[in-house]
Amino acid sequence: MKYNTKINITKASGEHKPFSKEKFLNSLAHAGASPSRAQEILEEISKQLHEGISTKKIYQLAYSKLKQQSKHLAARYHLKQAIMELGPSGYPFEKFIGEILKQKGFSVEVGIIVKGKCVTHEVDVLAKNATHQFMIECKYHNYRGIFCDVKIPLYIQSRFKDIESEWLKNKSKDKIIYQGWVVTNTKFSSDAILYGNCAGLKLLGWDYPANESLKKLIDDSSLYPITCLTTLTKIEKQKLLENKIVLCKELSANKKLLLEIGVNENRANAAIDESKQLCSN
Repeated sequence: MKYNTKINITKASGEHKPFSKEKFLNSLAHAGASPSRAQEILEEISKQLHEGISTKKIYQLAYSKLKQQSKHLAARYHLKQAIMELGPSGYPFEKFIGEILKQKGFSVEVGIIVKGKCVTHEVDVLAKNATHQFMIECKYHNYRGIFCDVKIPLYIQSRFKDIESEWLKNKSKDKIIYQGWVVTNTKFSSDAILYGNCAGLKLLGWDYPANESLKKLIDDSSLYPITCLTTLTKIEKQKLLENKIVLCKELSANKKLLLEIGVNENRANAAIDESKQLCSN
């Protein structure tokens, strides 16, 4: 069967690129769809593809089809958009990044004041273990197409160097490695990456670096945000975020809160079941 896939699509940045059948199938496979089901979805949506169609519209079509098969697979497919729904404030994203680092064995503090050599700084996430200590700044965006340009790592590096100067004054005999991080749920410009690599600043973006991107860290740790869930409304998810519930894995111990925010018993059980399937996938 021939598909209507030889078209140009419009990315969130406004850039036009040829539609990639392979990338589309890979994104469905990454969410857990079987090869046969991914192929079926491609066939089903190909009839609705047209020149200049947005990547957002293609995502919506695929998400709807995937949701008919499996809610938790649709939830995984929804991950990138779900991260953008952690707003409007950046705090849930900061907590989310902190939880990923806790999973890797770090002790973590979120939203703290840290003394530098010259001034004090409000730091999004401070992570420590026996050999490393990181000052982490989170650049959260709630819509696609935004890049972190070089001005951001330049600014963060200057703050880190002020804090590092103070840390070095109190350094013990242990050889602790200090490093500044910039974490974003979108992308870095090429100049930002060049500067980060040159300055020794760790950059963590949605798909950067390739072998340890934010997307890969989330999948490897199975730490999914509640905004992934298909069984809750946006308003219900926002109420959970306001109560500092960010992770799907937290729902099992918070059924009472689900009921308190107006989710009925059946849907509360469905949300908990979906979150368990998602986290164990």
